[in-house]
Amino acid sequence: MISPRNDAGQAFPIYITVVAGLLFLALAYLAVGQASVNRSGAQTAADAAALAAAQNTRDQLAGAWVKVLLDPTKWQDILDGRAGIDDPGAPCGRAQVLAAQNDARLSACSSPELLKYRADVETNKSVGHSVVPGTENVRSSAHAVAEMEPLCTFKLPGAGAKGAALPELTCKDKVWQPKPDDPAGLPKPEDLFDVHLAG
Repeated sequence: MISPRNDAGQAFPIYITVVAGLLFLALAYLAVGQASVNRSGAQTAADAAALAAAQNTRDQLAGAWVKVLLDPTKWQDILDGRAGIDDPGAPCGRAQVLAAQNDARLSACSSPELLKYRADVETNKSVGHSVVPGTENVRSSAHAVAEMEPLCTFKLPGAGAKGAALPELTCKDKVWQPKPDDPAGLPKPEDLFDVHLAG
């Protein structure tokens, strides 16, 4: 007959094995959680960087529109993003600043097409030490694309029209009657373009 003490002695190694297995699983889940948080931070930085680039472009286009206010034939090129960018490097410069503010590094910045910006970032911090080998050197990366949507339409005056007032500018539900002598009454950048993440 086996004594209860011997049964307890045989069960102890199994108990230790089960506890060790559960501990390993807990640490593995912790590593996955760390990676998920790191990845989320990378995506936040990429979103902020792409939006910053697009907003900088929007502001440049809005400023260019004010400069050519008296020549409505140039308005559409600016609203379409084909003209009006005085400082092509500024959008990505702004994206770099926003990436850094979100503890990441801008690894690439480009405008794949008019009125769009893509930002690629990599986190400054690694996933950290864990039970998964090599995570201490792994950094999360992400990308985002932001786009500018022109919100305004207008009709040019007919051929031969002289001394006519500037065309009305319809931006969503608001109609603007631009007057060069009333800068405060002109649409703001956010009235001319909507900036949002694509897809």
